[in-house]
Amino acid sequence: TRHLRLHTGEKPYKCNECGKTFSEKSSLRYHRRLHTGEKPYKCNECGKTFRQNSSLVIHKVIHSEEKPYKCNECGKTFRQKSYLQCHHRLHTGEKLYTCNECGKVFSRRQNFAHHRRLHTGEKPYKCEECDKVYIRRSQLETHRIIHTGERSYKCKVCDKAFWKKSCLVHHKRVHTGEKPYKCNKCGKTFSQKSNLQCHHTLHTGETPYTCNECGKVFGRKAHLARHHRIHTGEKPYKCEDCDKVFSRKSHLERHKIIHTGEKPYKCKVCDMAFRSDSCLANHMRVHTGEKPYKCNECDRAFSGKSTLIHHQAIHGVGKLYKCNDSHKVLNNATTIANH
Repeated sequence: TRHLRLHTGEKPYKCNECGKTFSEKSSLRYHRRLHTGEKPYKCNECGKTFRQNSSLVIHKVIHSEEKPYKCNECGKTFRQKSYLQCHHRLHTGEKLYTCNECGKVFSRRQNFAHHRRLHTGEKPYKCEECDKVYIRRSQLETHRIIHTGERSYKCKVCDKAFWKKSCLVHHKRVHTGEKPYKCNKCGKTFSQKSNLQCHHTLHTGETPYTCNECGKVFGRKAHLARHHRIHTGEKPYKCEDCDKVFSRKSHLERHKIIHTGEKPYKCKVCDMAFRSDSCLANHMRVHTGEKPYKCNECDRAFSGKSTLIHHQAIHGVGKLYKCNDSHKVLNNATTIANH
């Protein structure tokens, strides 16, 4: 009987909350947990809970880092068979799903389903805490961490914890030095894809985001949003230890180290440790002898930008300004504001 429903399309099991129908009773039972918030399956390693046992099984692989499914074409490995099957389509170019609205094609049914909601406006995933709604379940799961403060992804090198797996992956590159994203124009490499995309605008000159207040243009939407805070004075990032507020999240993270004393960035040459990656980068020039900052007045070169700014005061160039958020020394008020 259950198999026949595949042919007939019959869905006799209906959710009383939202009216969605299912062909199997077990599917309705799993679906109801979206409304109740019930997560009966718990990970023994990190305590994270799940609605379905299959989701717990998939999650456990994160702790083991096992990737048993290997691509015969390029050797890339995957945690799940379904991920490997989707990956194969990169080699074959196969795209099975076409959107009737805009003609966009997709190789994965799930991505196609998510895309369709852009046209329908459907947002089926709702936060029980604040009633915010989302197109994807993963977006809701990410949002929920705002309420729980959970950080289940931990770095094995420095014990720093993250609320999102992708954040941990990006962080690991601080220790490995890996920069997998390369610019086709100049060969420069980056640790994050978003940084490469931002860099591309240097070559294209594209600046699609304009500030309504002052007319300044930006290559990235995030940079425009950050710039707006200069006009509004908004400082949305607050330190829980001393209540100091910051306009940028990166400045808050840098500030927090004052309270923890943490120095996660270690020099591989002399083992000195630093609070930020920029301090480590400046320190590395001690070993390499690199002096990229050159004075236009006397051609003297320096390893750090702040040293150059202090030096230029000898020539009467500019006035020194100190940023209260990041403590950097810069040579004009506008640069401080934009910084």
